[in-house]
Amino acid sequence: MGMIHLALLAAVQGLTEFLPVSSSGHLILFSKVMNFEDEGLMIDVALHIGSLFAVLIYFRKEIFSMLAAVFKTKLKPDLKSADNKLFYLLLIASLPAVLVGFYLRNAGMEFLRNPKVIGFNILFYGLLLYAADRFFKSRRDMKSMGFKDAILVGLAQCLALVPGTSRSGITITMARFLNISRVEAAKFSMLLSMPVIAGAGALEGYRLWISGNFSDMVPALCGILFSFVASYAVIYLMMKWLKHYSFLPFVIYRVILGLCLLFCVI
Repeated sequence: MGMIHLALLAAVQGLTEFLPVSSSGHLILFSKVMNFEDEGLMIDVALHIGSLFAVLIYFRKEIFSMLAAVFKTKLKPDLKSADNKLFYLLLIASLPAVLVGFYLRNAGMEFLRNPKVIGFNILFYGLLLYAADRFFKSRRDMKSMGFKDAILVGLAQCLALVPGTSRSGITITMARFLNISRVEAAKFSMLLSMPVIAGAGALEGYRLWISGNFSDMVPALCGILFSFVASYAVIYLMMKWLKHYSFLPFVIYRVILGLCLLFCVI
C-alpha cells in the first residue's frame, strides 16, 4: 500500500469519525470511487487506533478526572460525583452496541454496504439530526444525564452498525432529543467512542494476532499517525464551532450527498 493511498484513507477516517456524517459510509464510498482494494485488517485497526488516541489526548483532563473519581471509590458507583457518574453513564451507553455488534459480527450484511442503502441512511439520519437540533432546546449538560438517558443514547448507537447512519451523528441526535446542549452532546458522543473503538480494536487486534500476518506493520504505524492528526484537528475545530453555531452545515452536506447517492450510480 502506497503512502498516498494510506494518507487518503487516514484523512477520510479522521475527518469523518467524529463529524456527524458517517465514517463507515465514507470509507466504503471512497474505496469504491477510487477503486481501492481492501486495505486489510491491520490498516483498518490502525486507522481507528489513531482516532482513539486523538480522543484520549484532547479530553485527557476529563478522562483523568473520571478515572480518578472511579478509583477513589474503588470502582463503586457514586452518583453524587459527576466524574464518577460519567464513567458509568459511558459504560452503560456502550453496552447495547457492544452486544449487538458482537452478535452481528459474522452475520451476512454485505447488502447494507450498497451505495443506495448508504445514501438513504445518510439522508434520513441527516434530516433527523436537523429535527433534533432545530426543535429541541439546549438546557441540559452531561452532569444532568441519568442512566435512562445513557441507555437511550446507547440504543441509538446500535443503529450506527448500518453504514451511512454515523455513530457520532446518531448519538448526538439522541442527546439533542434529550435537550442536551450541542457542545455537551458532541462531547458525550466523542467520549462514548472510546470504549466502542477500543473494544472493536481489541477484537480485531486479537484476530490479527491469531492470523500472524504482520506484514503491514510499518504502514499501520504511519496510518495511526495520519489518522491521529486528522482526528485531533476535527475534534478541536468541531468543539470550537459548536460553541457558536449549529449542526446545519453537516445536515446540508448529508442531504446533498444522500440525494446524489440515491439518484446517481456509483
